Amino acid sequence: MGRGRVQLKRIENKINRQVTFSKRRSGLLKKAHEISVLCDADVGLIVFSTKGKLFEYATDSCMERILERYERYSYAERQLIESPVQNYMNTWTLEHAKLKARIEVLQKNQSEIYLGPGENNGEVEATQCQNQSSNSVIPPWMLHG
Repeated sequence: MGRGRVQLKRIENKINRQVTFSKRRSGLLKKAHEISVLCDADVGLIVFSTKGKLFEYATDSCMERILERYERYSYAERQLIESPVQNYMNTWTLEHAKLKARIEVLQKNQSEIYLGPGENNGEVEATQCQNQSSNSVIPPWMLHG
């Protein structure tokens, strides 16, 4: 006859909680060791108690090597996930830059049409254009753009 299913909820009694933590921690460390031996797997296990005490298990006592491997793996995974999004963003950033440059060229050409080549589209030129507009065929609203 087996034991009944344990209800998973926080153990309120502090002493019982500490005893359960110690027993389960030992069982978890034992299982980590078993899977590393039986399956020839690299295992890293980190547990912090409620008081902040560290308990760890690492295959061949090399937690640092396992953590470095995990960081490299998780970084590569993020790159695979982010890569299509990043490519999409790079495409639109490039397209935005091209359109912005095209607008600048068109504005420069427009200025040269109305002001003449080499002249700036500054306040003085705008005032001169307004003065000339009364004698010109170009409507004043086209000069303010």
